[in-house]
Amino acid sequence: MSDNQHASFKPSLSLLDATMIVAGSMIGSGIFLVSAEIARSVGSAGWFTVMWVLAGLVTMIAAVSYGELSGMYPRAGGQYVYLREAYNPFVAFLFGWTQFSVIQTGTIAAVAVAFAKFTAYLIPSFSEQHILLDLGFMKVSAAQIVAIVSIILLTYINTKGVRNGKIIQTVFTLAKLLSLFGLIIFGFLLGARQEVWNANWEHAWTAMSMQQVNGQTVTTLLTGMAFLGAVAVSMKGSLFSSDAWNNVTFIAAEIKNPGKNIGRSLFLGTLIVTIIYVSANIMYLAVLPLQDIAFAANDRVGVVAAEHIFGSSGSLIIAVMIMISTFGCNNGLILSGARIYYTMAQDGLFFKKAGALNKFDVPEGGLWIQCLWACLLCLSGRYGDLLALVIFGVLVFYVLTILGIFILRKKQPDTPRPYKAFGYPLLPMIYIIVAVALALLLLVFEANYTLPGLGIILLGIPLYYLAMRKKS
Repeated sequence: MSDNQHASFKPSLSLLDATMIVAGSMIGSGIFLVSAEIARSVGSAGWFTVMWVLAGLVTMIAAVSYGELSGMYPRAGGQYVYLREAYNPFVAFLFGWTQFSVIQTGTIAAVAVAFAKFTAYLIPSFSEQHILLDLGFMKVSAAQIVAIVSIILLTYINTKGVRNGKIIQTVFTLAKLLSLFGLIIFGFLLGARQEVWNANWEHAWTAMSMQQVNGQTVTTLLTGMAFLGAVAVSMKGSLFSSDAWNNVTFIAAEIKNPGKNIGRSLFLGTLIVTIIYVSANIMYLAVLPLQDIAFAANDRVGVVAAEHIFGSSGSLIIAVMIMISTFGCNNGLILSGARIYYTMAQDGLFFKKAGALNKFDVPEGGLWIQCLWACLLCLSGRYGDLLALVIFGVLVFYVLTILGIFILRKKQPDTPRPYKAFGYPLLPMIYIIVAVALALLLLVFEANYTLPGLGIILLGIPLYYLAMRKKS
């Protein structure tokens, strides 16, 4: 692959822009919702907090490890390129295929539907209950149409050049960070109650699962494998609220001084989000009894907390925050994802149309192909299930990529490394051990999600050989 094809991408993103893409792609609606499942799974304030701290640390270890790879290969496609260099085009294709079929597009669909759901707080006629079309085998709701329109709009804006996407990303991410910091500060100032805090921390390290049976809360003490299972289910939620930090690597060719700035943006972005997530959850514990977190209506912990802090207007404040958050999040996902398909198409492993840049130097074909598939996933109504399938695949490819650092140190010792993996070999090794353990626990405890997820990855094998035959 000749480098002049990459040169047509214009390096126009600063360190601030890259950091906003990392943080903006990570923060969607998870921080407002996922805490409920974690509270039900571990049932104590101590373990609840540990799940968020651990997810933050694991994410940061992975992010600073990726810094080395991004410095070595500052090209469009990011993680796809690292896997191709460390292993072979086959492993890279499986990653690209999984990104396209579920990870990137499934996340875009789920985030767009979250945007639509909370828009319905302000405009009730946009709700999921408002069915516009009933075809028997599928129903199309107003919320799904709003979700699809938001994806098409963001895709269109991003086909007009990286500058437009960059402005939306930076403005929306700064708005989202400021509003989250505001929620946390007002939570501690206006909503925190000493007796709630004390009650939550009374049995802080007694892990137990919580269930509601006939309106009563039933708790079961967790030990041994049951405890590990609860940790796996909780980490699934907290890790995936923190996911998509790797998206900045996909747009490496458009970042100024990529050798240094991608590594820095990965560190700064994941650090900011980890501080916000841990602080928000400590604020939840100061405002709400653990039981109210665990059994918040529709898992909307953010809404319940905001109502405690701001009174009846709280749910509207959170609805607007989530709209800003999800819209900005999807902009980052849409902007970055198309760069993987561009590099795959250059390798002859994706639709040819995705491998060309338009007059604004962006892969317009890839953007529209991604848009079409994400919109179809919105219509399927199964995006929630898709996200659960994604989890296993994401962990597998993170492990393979970080293992790639060890392989490339042997395979390509002389390739310049402007940024070395922090804490190598210990920290990358810790990440690999934690992620493999988590993937195995999910295979045991969440098999109904992880096995189909594994199936989607394996479906890429015949597709790869079909693409190779076509290419030859």
